[in-house]
Amino acid sequence: MASGFFVLLDDIAAIMDDVAVMSKIAAKKTAGILGDDLAVNAEKASGFASSRELPVLWAISKGSLLNKIIILPIAFLLSAFLPAAIIVILVLGGLFLAYEGAEKVYEFIVPHKHAESEGITEETLTEEQILAVEKTKIKSAIITDFILSVEIVIIALGTVIEEPLTQQIIVTSIIALIATIGVYGIVALIVRMDEAGYKLIKVSKSEKSFSAMIGNILVKALPLVIKGLTVIGTIALLLVAGGIFVHYIPYFHHLSEEIKMPAIIKEFVVGLVLGFAVLLVINLVKKIFKKKTA
Repeated sequence: MASGFFVLLDDIAAIMDDVAVMSKIAAKKTAGILGDDLAVNAEKASGFASSRELPVLWAISKGSLLNKIIILPIAFLLSAFLPAAIIVILVLGGLFLAYEGAEKVYEFIVPHKHAESEGITEETLTEEQILAVEKTKIKSAIITDFILSVEIVIIALGTVIEEPLTQQIIVTSIIALIATIGVYGIVALIVRMDEAGYKLIKVSKSEKSFSAMIGNILVKALPLVIKGLTVIGTIALLLVAGGIFVHYIPYFHHLSEEIKMPAIIKEFVVGLVLGFAVLLVINLVKKIFKKKTA
């Protein structure tokens, strides 16, 4: 009896060790999406009245958790009964990632005029109007999160698709939890940077004091941090997409083996080229549709 108990403990320890290793691998695979998720949500959670930033972020976080609760069972059912669908969804997700990354690169090279976002302050809007705008932006953020969550779950599941279903469920659920708690926890710290800076400036005895200097740095750093995350997220998107194509599409896998250059460069180039191809197709379809409706 005792020996059987210790054998069970040893088996559990072995499983948890495998789970830890696979979770680390899955986390690396999804790092690009998490970076983009972080950049997107930091941008969406900023611009609100100071007192409303955290409540808005909490509402988006709850929506993100609900997204994971919806997506995870569907992904596990596909893995159990139709595993080939996981690869198909993974490649389709890669095309979306490549398109999203290429679109950001294109907009950087060929700047577009975007409508200026409406300021959300108590001075220009009533309380009812503020809440209405918040609800709209929260809904938009949760929809964006749903798309990114699908990609995160499928990529994480794709790394353990050959493992037993139990380990797939544990590893993918861990990554999904990290994607919600980790990302939105960091976003909360980022969007409060300027508020912390203003408080330091306010309590400073002089403009040249150390606390005032730190406060000014935090206030000025917020937009730079968000822009920096956007750039890093874009590069990561193309790398993740290229990695998916190279590993799961035989043609690109054989092509990458023939080309002698670092894997990271090959994956970035493949992601960028296919991303621009998808972008070109989508833009052509949009132009054709506009001509028909004109």
